[in-house]
Amino acid sequence: MAEMTTAAAQEREHMLEDAAEVDADGFGPSAASSEIVLDVNDLQTHFATRWGTVKAVDGVSYSVRRGETLGVVGESGSGKSVTALSIMRLVPSPPGHIVGGEVVLNGRNLLDLSEREMTQVRGGEVSMILQDPMTALNPVFTVENQVGEAIRIHQKLRGKDLWDSIVDALRKVRIPAPETRAKDYPHQLSGGMRQRVVGAIGISTSPDVIIADEPTTSLDVTIQAAYLRLLRQIQREAGVGIIFITHDFGIVAKMCDRVAVMYAGRIVETADVRTIFNEPLHEYTKALITSVPKLEEKTGRLPQIEGQPPLLYNLPEGDAFAPRSPLDFEEEDALIRPELVEVSPGHMVQLTRSSVADFDKYKHLVSYG
Repeated sequence: MAEMTTAAAQEREHMLEDAAEVDADGFGPSAASSEIVLDVNDLQTHFATRWGTVKAVDGVSYSVRRGETLGVVGESGSGKSVTALSIMRLVPSPPGHIVGGEVVLNGRNLLDLSEREMTQVRGGEVSMILQDPMTALNPVFTVENQVGEAIRIHQKLRGKDLWDSIVDALRKVRIPAPETRAKDYPHQLSGGMRQRVVGAIGISTSPDVIIADEPTTSLDVTIQAAYLRLLRQIQREAGVGIIFITHDFGIVAKMCDRVAVMYAGRIVETADVRTIFNEPLHEYTKALITSVPKLEEKTGRLPQIEGQPPLLYNLPEGDAFAPRSPLDFEEEDALIRPELVEVSPGHMVQLTRSSVADFDKYKHLVSYG
């Protein structure tokens, strides 16, 4: 009992120290460089079902620079997590299949590698922090076994060196008494502690890219701030690129350098974080931002996006967002499949009259203008 009380006190002390250091503008300065470490080009992942072919990822393209955090946002079912699993080549097959595109990491197309070669890449050059630690962690293995597995495979450490690396990984994610917690099983830890163990697994091998799929879901606000600051610190030290999947625009504003907005398996807009918040062009992006309550304003009923996301096995022809768009447009405008075009340096949007109010300003950029 005394041990648990001491551990809790240590945890609180660490968290409050970190929280006090968090600056008002974000979780530390950006570490982004100009070097592209991951380039996803026209990625397509389909699932064969009894109802038809589900186009979960339908031509997604984006890049991640070394030291950059790319935020990926969108409603549930928009394809964010399936894109991440496709990058890792962890799509369950059957029924899922990566049917096209490229995933270039450090100059190699991961889709061309054998499963044996991917085993060396997965967890070594690119790792993933999963959303649900209860399903990510194996209940019959200790924390030591699970954090140490990737280190053992990719860094070839054994004995005391392996143990020291495990403890160091746990200490980096602010787990109190890491030597003791390493001997625990997942069910002996709190939800927030389990989430940090999953984070320790993700960072333990110093990968080039970390895919963080809503990693703060199980954390309270104080620990969340410290956890995000920790990711920023690791990013600055190692130059790791982070793909940050989230629904929380507060985190996006403080954590991310660039943002990609996904809808119905496609990217509808991408730009640096300031442009997305200050000058969004796509109606879906605008709707997501306005649906977030503002604490400094009195708010009645929050704005909502009318309608439901389309069924991915029965997508509407042309612009998938057109049935939910608040704009006035002709029926034939909605039948055009929009192109993702660059409207200003670094700012790309799916340009269509049915989903972009300023279409006329940029129509010269597309063939259907």
